[in-house]
Amino acid sequence: MDPDAIARLSQGVWDESIVPAITEYIRIPAKSPMFDPDWEEHGHIESAVALVEAWCRANGPDGLVIEVVRLPGRTPLILMEMDGEGDDTVLLYGHLDKQPEMTGWREPLAPWEPVLEDGRLYGRGGADDGYSAFAAVTALRALREHGGRHARAVVLIEGSEESGSPDLPAYLDHLADRIGKVDFVVCLDSGCGDYERMWGTTSLRGMAAGTLRVEVLRDGVHSGDAGGIVPSSFRILRQLISRVECPETGRVTVMACHAEIPQQRREQAEAVAAILGDTVHSRFPWSDATTPHTGDVAKLILARTWEPSLEITGVGGIPAIEDAGNVLRPATEAKLSFRLPPTADTVAATEAISKVLTTDPPQGASVSFDAEDPAGGWSAPPLAPWLEAAVEKASQEAWGKPAAWMGEGGTIPFMAMLGEKFPEAQFLITGVLGPEANAHGPNEFLHVPYATRLTSAVARVLHEHASR
Repeated sequence: MDPDAIARLSQGVWDESIVPAITEYIRIPAKSPMFDPDWEEHGHIESAVALVEAWCRANGPDGLVIEVVRLPGRTPLILMEMDGEGDDTVLLYGHLDKQPEMTGWREPLAPWEPVLEDGRLYGRGGADDGYSAFAAVTALRALREHGGRHARAVVLIEGSEESGSPDLPAYLDHLADRIGKVDFVVCLDSGCGDYERMWGTTSLRGMAAGTLRVEVLRDGVHSGDAGGIVPSSFRILRQLISRVECPETGRVTVMACHAEIPQQRREQAEAVAAILGDTVHSRFPWSDATTPHTGDVAKLILARTWEPSLEITGVGGIPAIEDAGNVLRPATEAKLSFRLPPTADTVAATEAISKVLTTDPPQGASVSFDAEDPAGGWSAPPLAPWLEAAVEKASQEAWGKPAAWMGEGGTIPFMAMLGEKFPEAQFLITGVLGPEANAHGPNEFLHVPYATRLTSAVARVLHEHASR
């Protein structure tokens, strides 16, 4: 293959075609079904599917077969197939559903109004994960046009990942014969430690979540009348949360939420700490003098990738400050989101969390925990020598720097599913979510120069896979 020609093609396609297409994609509020229960009626996910499908048909290589597969009551899935060399199959994965808007976007940015500034394309979903279909198809096209090789390729672009991929298992079963036996998976939905090299993800955390509700009254009453007699539902909520998380240190105290950290992952954390240094924590938009719990960068990396953590992502029953009256409120509820180690049993962890929260509630309060279906974590199988060498070569060609490997703190349920379905497959989990990219939050952006180089780097890895 001609790496220089592939890099030029990637640059040209991104500049002339992909950036305009993703700009239009960002305008579509294609929120995942968890955040838009009426997604089918609203039609935004269908609009995103139509845009991606049309672009791939117009810009894909000759021989690319494209189909939008629809199962009743489920978000649609784009399936693309391309014949290749040999008997192996590579599966390339991405998604096109999005997180909700989130507040805090700086002027003039907004979730559905794309803005391109200094190579950063701002707007919801461009980096997580709208770019993936464009990058995968362009990598295959580049190989076809400039002397590269690739195995039979299957591209899956789903529409429910941000909801935990509830629709994907049905599609994997429905399309099992067409997908075939996969020996190599490329996932374009992960992160990068910086924008100066190719990054491979070695692990992903699992997730347990649910809504904790505390009720003390049937109706709200005057706080001066009831205060001192009726307990505050918020206080009891705090007590219950303190059962699962130490309020002083933030450590999750439910032992089913922990797992042993492999020595290899500890060594990888030390290596990444040497590359990234303080940027591991300085990249976050800290307020005033807030600091992490330790200055040991390797420990912070492991805390982010192999230790459990809890965040309260939503609260109910509490009025906005401007609407707050002197009322002892009848109930308070909170959405609890636990990130769990890659190898933790997320079902057992969810059951343990629920039991701890609901057993023997303080002062006999009415307590419930409405648990969501947990999402499994994932830890990569031992890295095959050919893949390690291919990623290193791709990184040197595209950036002139060595590749790096690290765990990620997020969750991609698809990886756990595929890890079980294809236990002998090799995995390259990579992506564009680097410093300040802020997926799920305000000011999310796609680093266009990095995505452009990543496209040609993926082409190199696909070529090396077919040339083993």
